[in-house]
Amino acid sequence: MIKVPIGLQDLRRRIYAKAKAEPSWRFWGLYVHVCKTETLQAAYKLAKANNGAPGVDGVTFGSVESAGRAEYLEQLREELVSGTYLPQRVRRVGIEKAGGGVRKLSIPTIRDRVVQGALKLILEPIFEADFQPGSFGYRPKKSAHDAIQRVRQGILGHKTRVIDLDLRSYFDNVRHHLLLEKIAARVDDDAIMALLKRVLRASGSRGIPQGGVISPLLSNVYLNEVDRMLQRAQEITRRRGWTAIEYARFADDLIVLVDSHPRHAWLFHAVQQRLREELDKLQVELNEEKSRIVDLERGGCFGFLGFDFRRVRSRKGRWMPLVIPQMKRRTELLRKLKGILNSSRSQPLQGVIAKINPILRGWVHYFAVGNSSRCFSFIRVWVEKKLRRLLAKARQRRGFGWKRWSKRWLYDGLGLFNEYRIRRLPAPKAPPAR
Repeated sequence: MIKVPIGLQDLRRRIYAKAKAEPSWRFWGLYVHVCKTETLQAAYKLAKANNGAPGVDGVTFGSVESAGRAEYLEQLREELVSGTYLPQRVRRVGIEKAGGGVRKLSIPTIRDRVVQGALKLILEPIFEADFQPGSFGYRPKKSAHDAIQRVRQGILGHKTRVIDLDLRSYFDNVRHHLLLEKIAARVDDDAIMALLKRVLRASGSRGIPQGGVISPLLSNVYLNEVDRMLQRAQEITRRRGWTAIEYARFADDLIVLVDSHPRHAWLFHAVQQRLREELDKLQVELNEEKSRIVDLERGGCFGFLGFDFRRVRSRKGRWMPLVIPQMKRRTELLRKLKGILNSSRSQPLQGVIAKINPILRGWVHYFAVGNSSRCFSFIRVWVEKKLRRLLAKARQRRGFGWKRWSKRWLYDGLGLFNEYRIRRLPAPKAPPAR
């Protein structure tokens, strides 16, 4: 991980402490910190670490380095100080979704990534102080695994009535005037607000670009009032350290769980109504076809962050959350591996393994926090069979060569990925007696 300079770290800590101590304080004098060479250098290093394709101008990090990074950043700083900086339009690319359809990504130029990164470095600590505990997407020291653990805890605590919300084209429909109002509630700096307006307008009249450096922060700011409402509901229902509501949001994926006891039936309907009211204020539309109400006590199942969640009895007869990789995620992985294997038939097996190992490692690392043993076993056997078929066809033999080529040779000799270990999350706390 790349660390920002010490001076900038201290500034961010002071901003966060002030924002946390005074929730109504409006910050001024921030623009000068965005324009500092130190901030721009830190933003450039973070952008370079993420690499990424060039924007519409075709400029790469390699060309910036060869021409002189210091001169490049100094020119950018002068444009910011003089007020002549104008973002360039973003480059649009389409990425196929696992469940079908196309996700539109917007790729800014390197100079615009640096400016957005500098803005984020200064604004992030303000809004991090305001964000709620149930928000996990793209936040420091929070991850998808933390969100999954929170949902598991909720299921174990008898919160089995589930509101699974799907927001229709959320990033494309964020209203700029509403977003800027939310920023202005904490930022009293005309230069910052003017720069944010220019950044937003570079991608269109509304929406925040998926692929922009500052977009994740802005998306969390926009939905923070929804989180606040759920957090208030959680605190109101708190009793002896336990609540009747749990929620977890990762970007635009939101799951709300409500206690199954009959006395909370009113709460389940009230939360649904309040959610719709808050989303209507933001002019965010629900995808009614994909949004669902699920009852885990009746065998229901819902998906969140690539996992399917159910409620089952353990061997000891206790009700426990079952968290397994979604079938479509497994299918997506196998389709990707199959494409590599089919296009590499004439290549040495070690080269093929070098291509598929990083894909397997990343996929298994992410899904290793669930009840994924059976899924991992299937993938491991599938990969072995495909590689053995490549070997057999290359030698004009039939079958899979189980006796000719040992597993030890595949894994130890050729270095095939073999770390299919389940990484146990902390055991959820047992709920109190009801």
